[in-house]
Amino acid sequence: MVAEVRTSSLSGFDGAALAVHEMGDAGARPVLLLHGLFSSAEVNWIKYGHAACLAAAGYRVIMPDLRAHGMSAAPHAAQAYPRNVLLMDAQALIAQLSLTDFDIGGFSLGARTTAALLANGLRPRKAILAGMGLEGLGGWEGRRQFFLDAIDNRETVKRDDPHFMAVMFMKTMKIDPVAARLLLCAGIDVDPAALVAADIPIGVICGDEDQDNGSAPALARQLAQGRYIEVPGTHMSCIARPELGQAIRDYLLGP
Repeated sequence: MVAEVRTSSLSGFDGAALAVHEMGDAGARPVLLLHGLFSSAEVNWIKYGHAACLAAAGYRVIMPDLRAHGMSAAPHAAQAYPRNVLLMDAQALIAQLSLTDFDIGGFSLGARTTAALLANGLRPRKAILAGMGLEGLGGWEGRRQFFLDAIDNRETVKRDDPHFMAVMFMKTMKIDPVAARLLLCAGIDVDPAALVAADIPIGVICGDEDQDNGSAPALARQLAQGRYIEVPGTHMSCIARPELGQAIRDYLLGP
């Protein structure tokens, strides 16, 4: 029997409504999962069974839609997107959910946000950085510009353009381009030295064909208790493979 999804609305750092989806026993061990850019909790964690896999293993799976994504608010006011806004929203959610003894993980932008939380002092039992490599934690301006260009050229981009897949995904997900631009410009700063100093177990899970954010094995080697775990797929296709959820489950359940 597949666990049902429970959806509620909590507040971001400024009171903006953030949709939070849950699966599993409400009294079970919590794991907070943050999705990737232009995605949602539904696409990243629910649709392909990853949340159900974790719920079946005895977890309370908590999956917010990030600001400007999914069912969450997508304000157009610049003041709604201060630097590190996703970090601030995550901290607000953790406080409202009264999470103390818990695990946390993220994919791509969600992994970058998770890394920033760890670098800023968050101390979960275990953490997951999925779809992330060493180079992906730096150079945000260059990565951001690629997606800003995709937003700006979304009506004229051709199939052979490198931005084509990003544009198609953004349109499929009905991303608000104004809110997305503001969010991208807010960025997420990660202090690599502070992340390395976060002496907690961190599973670096990445597709065997995924180099979108640099080298995942190199990232794992830099971490005090890092462990690289390979799953099949590219940055996009690994999301649809059951091995991703299984790898997260096995890492969290392991020693």
